[in-house]
Order: sequence, then C-alpha cells, then structure tokens
Amino acid sequence: MALGLAAKKEIVAEVSDVASRALSVAVAEYRGMEVAELTDLRVKAREQGVYLKVVRNTLAKRALADSKFADLDSALTGPLIYGFSIDAPGGAARLFKDFGKQNDKLKVTALSIGSGLLGPEKLDAVASLPTRDEALAKLLATFKAPVGKFVQTINEVPTKFVRVLAAIKDEK
Repeated sequence: MALGLAAKKEIVAEVSDVASRALSVAVAEYRGMEVAELTDLRVKAREQGVYLKVVRNTLAKRALADSKFADLDSALTGPLIYGFSIDAPGGAARLFKDFGKQNDKLKVTALSIGSGLLGPEKLDAVASLPTRDEALAKLLATFKAPVGKFVQTINEVPTKFVRVLAAIKDEK
C-alpha cells in the first residue's frame, strides 16, 4: 500500500522523536519470519521497554539524519526492524539476542549507542550493558567499603577529640 506524503512525514516525525529519547538502537533483518513470531517479538519488546518499528529504510534515514544515530545510514539495507532502547542502553540488543536464540531468522545487522556504528559482532557487548538500576547498585557497591570506613572515622572523631582535650587539660 502506497503511503501519502502526510503519512510519511508522520512516520519520520515519530521515529525521530523516539530516536531523540533513545539510549541505543539495534537494527535486525527479519526476512522469513512469520507474523506470529513478529507479534511475539513486539510483546517482549513492550515488556522490556524497547520501541520496535518496521520502517522503510528511506524514511528511517530521514528520521535518524539529525540524531545521534545518523551513523547507521550506511547499514540500512534490506527488510529491517528497528529496536530503540528507551530505558536501558542494552535493552534492544538484549531483546534481539534473546529472541535470536529461539529464532535464527532474526539477524542483527547493526547497533549504535550514539558513538559510532557497531557491527553485529558487538551484540554481546551491547546486550551486556547494565540497566540503570544495575549500574546504580554497582556504583553503590564501590562506595560501600570507603563510606563504611568514613562513617566509622566520623564516629571515632568525638571520642578522640575528647581524649586529646583531656590530655591537654592534664598537661596544664
């Protein structure tokens, strides 16, 4: 079905808006997948906070042209599904990786975390990026030992200060 100019502009605006909010994008070829399989992929995407869209590559190129994902331009060939990670930088890559384990027809062709085009060989690295909560937990874990020591030192200061004052008083 042919799209009119207004519909094309609407799609470009929608994808552009999502790209401006996304932390990363994963692009995969879905050639040969059944409708039920794509529906299952979309359900999983919604559950994981990933925005999925099948868009004509020419419209995707326009939508991504002014975004941090403009570097994907050269990789946009063939029937592609776009996964935009909104909540976690590795969300779309993780979704495609997990779904690809049960469906070999889904082939990741490119990834971007806003710092250059990444090939499909980087799928595992991007998929293993921590979620926001995981990153905060790791950050707090690094503070645990030094903060504990700091708190202990602060608790000891008044006691030591009193001892020093007592020693000064005894010297007089």
